[in-house]
Amino acid sequence: MRILLVDDERDFVSAMAERLALRGLDADWALSGEQALEMAGTCGYDLAVLDMKMPRLGGLEIKRRLTAKCPKMKFIFLSGHGSEEDFRAGAAEAESYLIKPVGIEDLVARIKKSIE
Repeated sequence: MRILLVDDERDFVSAMAERLALRGLDADWALSGEQALEMAGTCGYDLAVLDMKMPRLGGLEIKRRLTAKCPKMKFIFLSGHGSEEDFRAGAAEAESYLIKPVGIEDLVARIKKSIE
């Protein structure tokens, strides 16, 4: 299983990738939607964990573009600004929607459930 983490907070996303690796999950990370779309070019990922609010391309738009390229990819949304509108949109569009700070064990459980 390959995972793409997308968040504009470098410290957060790199630490999350390291913690997932310690649990045997192969995770790459991107700091922008544009970088994520480039990295996912050949659909080498099974799941993307997307921050809802980022400059230029937010999580919903990234998901839309990734789905067009990679229709089998699964998604989990993260948000540090959990508005009710974001929750409704994210929950409807993805396998899971989590509020930051997210516990790594909770994220791992959601990832495994999404892929099953």
